[in-house]
Amino acid sequence: MGLIHGLTLSRRRFVGSGMALALGPALPAAAAPAEGEDARLMALLQDITARADALDPLGMVDRGGGPNVEAFRHSYTAAEVQAWRMLNRWALQRLGRINRAQLSAERRISLDSMLADTREEAERLRPDYVALSAVRPFNHFGGFHVEFASIVSKGGELSYAGEADYRRNLDYIGAFPQVIDNAIARFREGIASGVVESRMTVANMIAQIDAILAEPPEQSPFTSAVREFPDSVPPESRAELAQQYNAITRGRIYPAYRDLRNFLAGEYLPEAREAPGITAMKGGANVYRLAITEHTTLNLQPEAIHQLGLSEVARIQGEMNKVKVAIGFAGPLTGFFDHIRTAPRFHPKTRAELADGFAEVARAVDVQVPRYFNRTPRTALEIRPYPAYREKYEAGGSYNQGSPDGRRPGVFFYNAYDLPSRFLTGITTLYLHEGAPGHHFQISLALEDRSLPDFQRFGGNNAYVEGWALYAETLGYDMGLFKDPLQHWGTLDDEMLRAMRLVVDTGIHAKGWSREQGIAYMLGNSGMGQSDATAEVERYIAWPGQALGYKIGALTIQRLKRKAQAALGPRFNVRAFHDQVLGSGALRLSILEAKIDRWIALGGTVASS
Repeated sequence: MGLIHGLTLSRRRFVGSGMALALGPALPAAAAPAEGEDARLMALLQDITARADALDPLGMVDRGGGPNVEAFRHSYTAAEVQAWRMLNRWALQRLGRINRAQLSAERRISLDSMLADTREEAERLRPDYVALSAVRPFNHFGGFHVEFASIVSKGGELSYAGEADYRRNLDYIGAFPQVIDNAIARFREGIASGVVESRMTVANMIAQIDAILAEPPEQSPFTSAVREFPDSVPPESRAELAQQYNAITRGRIYPAYRDLRNFLAGEYLPEAREAPGITAMKGGANVYRLAITEHTTLNLQPEAIHQLGLSEVARIQGEMNKVKVAIGFAGPLTGFFDHIRTAPRFHPKTRAELADGFAEVARAVDVQVPRYFNRTPRTALEIRPYPAYREKYEAGGSYNQGSPDGRRPGVFFYNAYDLPSRFLTGITTLYLHEGAPGHHFQISLALEDRSLPDFQRFGGNNAYVEGWALYAETLGYDMGLFKDPLQHWGTLDDEMLRAMRLVVDTGIHAKGWSREQGIAYMLGNSGMGQSDATAEVERYIAWPGQALGYKIGALTIQRLKRKAQAALGPRFNVRAFHDQVLGSGALRLSILEAKIDRWIALGGTVASS
């Protein structure tokens, strides 16, 4: 639950480095803004973004342009890493020449953000870290072998608006075998150096590839764009384009997948590590340390995170005990966990029941939104189930961002795989998180704000993005959406999930927990189904540290809200607070706090500069 596909949380998709926003000092009282320095910084940021786009296979796609085929061909190569290093050094030099004291408050946020971004990138581009990350190019969770199918399918990130798009995209798709060859070479480097993924992750990748290959090429995502053409494609071109897409899928894409599958099964799986935790891997402790910093934007120790998780689990269990009584269950909480897993009334009988439930919640939220937000996205939001080839290995839900021009809507995907393991109780909170006012509001408002530098519009960090979405769930209380005890239970169960993540992620990656220990902990402390608990733990194994950002980010935003309420008293306005939180793109938690402190100091006015 809570995954974002399409958002450039990791701008360097193929290098594997994180794209984070700024960690800077608190903003002092601003001197009179100097238009000249603001303009100079904006020009530099635009230059940095343009140079990054030239190295990024899909950087321009997120902005409504076409893919960079040449950059795509160099994915997972040493040349790609070296190119990013050169840009990183150049950017740090130029940013150091900006006079921060002469910037407006908003542009100070931009400078601090890009500086921290670039410094963190420099750490991840160090040879010792690249030796630990580049040789693990992807895994079963959000891996490129799966993401590629989503990118190129109709309705994905690539545009199929006209014949020129179809022909350009054909070049991009045709480069896929080279990218797979590059990735296999990287995996082999990892075998030689002893830096490898876990066996569980490799086995899941093999199963994912089998699911892709099980579909006939003519019915696959790779040919979906030629099964139905827009009116803008001339009729006389359609048969030729269909023949080309079908031929390249059958003759190049599927063989590349078979090569990857054979390599993983025959060469890599026997060398993969048995232990799931990243610290069991050579150099893994350093990888986990950097992962915590990346995903929380804070310098936290695993043990402190583990203890925070335990305390949150205990607090939420206290609330759960009250709600189970309201539902009418008199037994112990663990007994209610078993009851809610098995009693048919808590689970959807059909996929349509899930779809109808999400649509009903969406209508209720739309009525409440004006009470809490001054600004709402222009980009439409659609609700869809995961396609069949993805659903087994996906979370309970995720969000795909729309295009900046609004032509491609944002999409909330929900998981209808294994209906007996899905819960009707979680419908409200899942929509609030993935849809409105969660990911859809935060991401779309940033994309639509052309006053922001591109890296603030399109970038992000996990603690803010997922922290906001988890915070958005709590707005359901004030909106009256949790008056139904079943939906109240659902939001507590989902909050429990985020608290358990703090415990299980650190347990696996810092305390030597097994996969089975992690699953047992989640089943013993929540009403999760077996499928969800298994998918969650396997996700943490594949993506160390990512699951930590949700709870830490949400707790921070909630604390800042309480701080503002206490300081401003009757002057506090929740719509203005949300304007501040959402008004600068996805900020690191410390710089978000600095912005809110400045807003409080200005008396809670709408403008912060």
